[in-house]
Amino acid sequence: MTRIKKTLFAFVSMPIFLSGIQNTYAAGEDPTPGFKYKIPEHIMTPDKVETRIGELNFYDGIPTDETIATVYDNLDFYRGIEVFLNFIPATSIEGVRLGMKEIGADDYNEVIVFDDLMDSTPLFLTGNTDTVYALAMLDLERDGPTVVEIPAGAGPGTVNDAFFRFVVDMGAPGPDAMKGGTYIILPPDYEGDLQPTLNGMEDRGKDTRASVMIGGKETKAWIAQSTSYHNWLVLRGFLEDGKPEYAANMWRTGLKIYPLEDASDPKKMVFTNGSGIFFNTIHANDYAFYDELWNVLQKEPISFLDPELRGQAAAIGLQKGQPFAPDARMKAILEDSVAVGNATARAIWLKPRDESAYFFDDRKWYTGFIGKDYQWLKDGGMGGRNLDARTLFFYSATVNTPAMALEIPGVGSNYAFATEDASGAILDGSKRYKVNIPADAPAKDFWSFVVYDPQTRSELQIPGGTDYPSKNNERDKLVYNEDGSVDLYFGPTAPEGALRANWTETVPNKAWFALLRLYGPLQPWFDQTWKPSDLEQID
Repeated sequence: MTRIKKTLFAFVSMPIFLSGIQNTYAAGEDPTPGFKYKIPEHIMTPDKVETRIGELNFYDGIPTDETIATVYDNLDFYRGIEVFLNFIPATSIEGVRLGMKEIGADDYNEVIVFDDLMDSTPLFLTGNTDTVYALAMLDLERDGPTVVEIPAGAGPGTVNDAFFRFVVDMGAPGPDAMKGGTYIILPPDYEGDLQPTLNGMEDRGKDTRASVMIGGKETKAWIAQSTSYHNWLVLRGFLEDGKPEYAANMWRTGLKIYPLEDASDPKKMVFTNGSGIFFNTIHANDYAFYDELWNVLQKEPISFLDPELRGQAAAIGLQKGQPFAPDARMKAILEDSVAVGNATARAIWLKPRDESAYFFDDRKWYTGFIGKDYQWLKDGGMGGRNLDARTLFFYSATVNTPAMALEIPGVGSNYAFATEDASGAILDGSKRYKVNIPADAPAKDFWSFVVYDPQTRSELQIPGGTDYPSKNNERDKLVYNEDGSVDLYFGPTAPEGALRANWTETVPNKAWFALLRLYGPLQPWFDQTWKPSDLEQID
C-alpha cells in the first residue's frame, strides 16, 4: 500500500513540476509576436530562407506554391540519385544477364567459356585476362532447385544473387576446396525438405554435405539458398604452363548444370567461346538505368529487397506489378538524377575520400572492399552499411565473395586499384609510366597487372594493338631486375630492347587505370611488409 501511495503522489505532483519549468523558461522574456510565450528560434521557420536550391519562401511557416514545387522537384531529384547509387548492384547483374543472352547463354545449360581468356573485345566490369572464366545465369523461378557439378581443380568460383549478394563459393575458396563436387541452389520460395548446409570459409575442406536423391541416385551435395530467382554463376580456372587450354577443357568436360527435377534427363550442355566476341554486360548510365531496374523488380519476389529499398524505388515510380510511366516533368528530373548519380559514383570510385580505402599511408593503391567486408558493414555493423564503399565496388567491378575481402593467406584473391600516378594526376595514355613490383610477390598462385578504360571500366581496347592489355608473372616472360623485382612499363610507345616484354600499350588522348591482382595472397600483403611502388611518370 505504501508503494502505491508514493507512486500516486509522484504522478499527481508531475504537472506542478512541469508547470514550474515552463514558467521559469518564460520569465522575463517578451513573448514572440502572435504567441503567448517566447518561442525558441531554432524551431521557427523564417519567411525567407536562402539555400543551395534557391530562395524558399513561407507565410507563417507555410511554404508558398512556388516553394512547394521547388522542394518536391528537389526531393524527386534526390530520390532519383539515391536509387541510382543504391541499385547499381541490381542493374549490374541485369546487364550481365542481358549481355549473356545476347550471345546465346540464357538457359541453364548454356555456358560462356573464355577458351582463349577474356580479352578486351567484350565489355565486362574489370574482367581479368588471367583465368579461364565459365559463366552461366540461373533462373530458379523457371527451373526450381538447380544442381551445379564442378570438376576437381576449379579455381575461385561464386554464385551471386540478383542484387550481387553472396550466395555460395565453389572451387578454391568453396567448401569443396578444389576437390570438385555437387552443389544445389535453392530458390527463395523453396518449401521442400532440403536445407542449406554449412558452406562458409570456416567450413572449407570439411565434409558438411547432405545426402540428396539426384536422378534416382543418393548423392552428397552442398546446398545454398538464394534470395532471388536470377543468380549468376562465375567460375574461374587457373592457367597451366601459362596457357588456358587445360582449364577450358576442364569446364567443357566437367561442368554440369541442370534442374534437380530434370536430373534423370537434363539438356545437353552447350558451351560458347566468349573470347574475341563483342557484347556488352554493363548497366546503363542514363535514363535506361531505371528501365533496367524496373525489369529486375518485376522478375524478383517481394522478399528480394527490404521495405526501405523497395520504398526508395517506389518513390520514383518503380514498383513490382506497376508500370513505370513517369510524366514529362518526372522524366526530365530523372534524366538529371542519373547524370548526377553517375558523376557521384565515378567520384566515389576514382577518388575515394575514405582514408581507410588505401592500403598504404604513402601510396595511392586502394581496395574495392573498404572495411574488408563483402557486405560493406562499418565497424562490424555498428556503423550500418557503408553505402559509398558499396558504390565504389559495384560501379567498377563484379563478383561478390568473402574470398576477395577476408584476410585468409593462400586462399581466394585480393585486388588493388591504381587510378592516378604518384603525384595524384590521372593516368594519361599519351604519357609513359613505370611501376616496380618487388621481389617475392606474396601470391601463392600468381599475380597480374591489367589496364582498363575508365569509360567502360572494361579492359582497355587498343586500336591496332593487343587484345590483352596486361602482364602476368606465370604467363608472360618478363625481364626481372637483379634483386628479383620487375619494372612494368606503360605508354603509347615501348621501351627499347628486352624491356619491351614488360610493356603494356596505352592509347594517346585516353585515360586508363589498373588493377593489381594477387591470387592466393600471402601474409606479407596483409601486413603491408610488401608493397608495390606507385606508378611514376617517366617522361
